[in-house]
Amino acid sequence: MQLQDQVAIITGAGGGIGASIAHTLADAGAHIVVNDVVEEAAAKVAEEVSERGVEGLVSTANITDGGQVQAMVDEVMDHFGRIDILVNNAGITRDGLLVRMDEEQWDIVLDVNLKGAFLCTKSVARPMMKARYGRIINMASVSGVGGNAGQANYSASKGGLISLTKTTAQELAGRNVTCNALAPGFIETAMTHKLPEDQRNAWLERIPLGRPGTADDVAQAVLFLAGPGASYITGQVINIDGGLIM
Repeated sequence: MQLQDQVAIITGAGGGIGASIAHTLADAGAHIVVNDVVEEAAAKVAEEVSERGVEGLVSTANITDGGQVQAMVDEVMDHFGRIDILVNNAGITRDGLLVRMDEEQWDIVLDVNLKGAFLCTKSVARPMMKARYGRIINMASVSGVGGNAGQANYSASKGGLISLTKTTAQELAGRNVTCNALAPGFIETAMTHKLPEDQRNAWLERIPLGRPGTADDVAQAVLFLAGPGASYITGQVINIDGGLIM
């Protein structure tokens, strides 16, 4: 129970990797704020969290709206009196070749993936700095490290998130608040399950470990960065990709 009675906000936690992170941190003793714009999905994960003996609080705040984000943080502080961990996990894709990508596809991905993380980080920074403790974990991607054809918007958002991670780490280190990023590769999710078999096989051929990652692989890395064993790690990007990018 290395996170006993700590409070974690996880964005995009209504399913997939976010839900796995919520379960894993709850198993370690943390109370979980399950943020997702789909209320039913968030409520389900919050119930699953509560079954683990900690509290699950539902938030449907739209992370692209600064007012809603601040209201979420204020509610968490009023309810728990503390925020120890922020996991900026929410993300979307609107894939397409650069020359065919319209402004709406670009804007919405940058808004959710990058602006959302900025707004959440900004809002939790003050209570974390006041407490002189905090762990901020950003969900980047190997696409943000090496780019990916057909994902100019997504790659740019994740590359920007990596730079935001490093700047946040530099600005908050003096108050014992760390900020790190994870860069998952090919992870088994509902989205990857829909890929044609030839595309899946093409990905697997590029992965030295020869298998896709799982949501739990990512969640365990989040647990490490959120826990006491990572107290001297900040401003780093950890690839979770089976060796895809070395």
